[in-house]
Amino acid sequence: MVGRLLEVRLPAMSGDYQYDVFLSYRRKWPALDWVQNHFYQRLEGLLGEALPHPPRIFMDTREIETGQEWPLVLQEALKSSRCIVTVWSAEYFRSPWCVAELKSMLKREQLLGYRTESHPDRRLVYPVLFSDGKLLPDYTQGILYRDLREWSIPDPVFAQSKKIIGFHKEMMKLTEELSKLILEAPPWQDNWPIDIPEVSSATTIPVPRLP
Repeated sequence: MVGRLLEVRLPAMSGDYQYDVFLSYRRKWPALDWVQNHFYQRLEGLLGEALPHPPRIFMDTREIETGQEWPLVLQEALKSSRCIVTVWSAEYFRSPWCVAELKSMLKREQLLGYRTESHPDRRLVYPVLFSDGKLLPDYTQGILYRDLREWSIPDPVFAQSKKIIGFHKEMMKLTEELSKLILEAPPWQDNWPIDIPEVSSATTIPVPRLP
C-alpha cells in the first residue's frame, strides 16, 4: 500500500483554499469517539460564531465518499486547508498518516518562517492535547497546545454532566484563537509541502522553541 501511495500525484488545484481547518485525529477509540461525540460539534458551531463566514472543516468521516481514493483526498484536502487542528494522543503518534499530516503543516510553517524570531507568534498548527503530554515525541517540544485532558471523555453521557460547561468554555477560547489563525493565513500556494507516511516515518524536522 505504501509503495502505491508514493506514486499518487495530486490533481490540479483550484488555486485557492477549500477548507479553513483540516481536523487531524486518530480514527481509533477513545479519541475517535470523543471527536465525533463532543469536539467536532462545538468546533464547528463556535467557530461559526467567531468567523465572518461559515467555517469549512475537513473531517475525513464527513468529507470522503465511498469509492474515493482516500489517500489522494486527504493530501488534496490538507494542501487546500488554511491550518490544521491536531488531536494529540499516544495513538496519534503511532499513526503514520497522522504524523504525515502534522509534519506537512509544520513544513509549511518552516517555508513561511513561522515560529521564528521574525514571526514568533505566527503558526498554522493548533494542537489539542487529548492524552498524557509525557508521550509526545521530541520534535513537538516548543509547540504550544491547548490541554483538554480534563474533558477527554469519549462517552455520550459526558454531554449531560456538569463538566460539559467547563469544556464549552475551553472550546470558546480555542475557537477564538483558531479564528485568528484562519483569518491571518497566508495566500494559497500550489507548492505547499505534503508528506506521505513512508517519508515522514523516517524523517524528523526541527521545530524552533517559542520564547
